[in-house]
Amino acid sequence: MMYPEEMIQPMRKELTRLGFKEMTTPVEVDATLAQAKGTVLVVVNSICGCAAGKARPAVAMALEQGAKPDLLTTVFAGQDTEATARARDYFSGYPPSSPSIALLRDGKLVYMLERRDIENRDTFAIAEDLAGALDRFCAPVRN
Repeated sequence: MMYPEEMIQPMRKELTRLGFKEMTTPVEVDATLAQAKGTVLVVVNSICGCAAGKARPAVAMALEQGAKPDLLTTVFAGQDTEATARARDYFSGYPPSSPSIALLRDGKLVYMLERRDIENRDTFAIAEDLAGALDRFCAPVRN
């Protein structure tokens, strides 16, 4: 179901104000993710009140802590449906889930928080898990 853009704009802004780049078409998704070097955080945003209402603040909290990904990106499930479907192609091994939070490193999925990992937990626990993944995967690779 498509919601009026005015209704979801505040939910989009919760991420874009943090520096997230919105990907609204499959072409934008591929242009951003296919050749990405380093780490890319992809948040599948959603209008779902409970889970998305925890996921967005948890992402903000996690980013205030230690390591940061090289690129912050987002798609909006239920609104930018084709872009969301294309982004999910990069999350092999995981069924569609919204909201969800994926971390890719050099184009490969290294960490995933699915809706089931979000909806029954508080914002602080979600942020702690995500911050741990950022610390683990966003630290520079040592040769």
